[in-house]
Amino acid sequence: MKRRDCLLAGMAGVVAGSVRSAEPPPARGIDWPALRLLDGEPLAPASWRGQPALVVVWATYCPFCKRHNAHVDKLARQMRGQPLRILGLATDTDEAAVRSYMANNNYQFPVALDTGKLRQQLTQRRVIPMTCLIDRQGRLIEAIAGEMFEEDVMELAARLMKRTA
Repeated sequence: MKRRDCLLAGMAGVVAGSVRSAEPPPARGIDWPALRLLDGEPLAPASWRGQPALVVVWATYCPFCKRHNAHVDKLARQMRGQPLRILGLATDTDEAAVRSYMANNNYQFPVALDTGKLRQQLTQRRVIPMTCLIDRQGRLIEAIAGEMFEEDVMELAARLMKRTA
């Protein structure tokens, strides 16, 4: 996605206010691909079973993603040790740039580079940030387009945990 497209998508989100654009769940569950986090840790498909997940698709050049990621990082820190998997899926192709971005912003949530295999299953939309909620059974509950307020991001964990209790 070009920088201009990212800015236009973010502007559309601001204009739309608190209206969420959600996609219906897929006909089948997510077929988790093998991923590798920026720290080198592998994420095997089996590691996702039985855990709700929040996956955020974003890019380093997107100012809306930067603000959104600050909220995601806060949520990840608060949920550490809880049965909720949080993953950032960076659309960038330069791993060094993503590492630098994470370090410069002191973000600690786990991030993998988007290989296309996961994002295609989550959404066909090219809007970033895109926040996807996946239930314990591996089904997409909701794909929320655009930047969210901090309190809305923080509420996502409660929604996922309540749904899976």
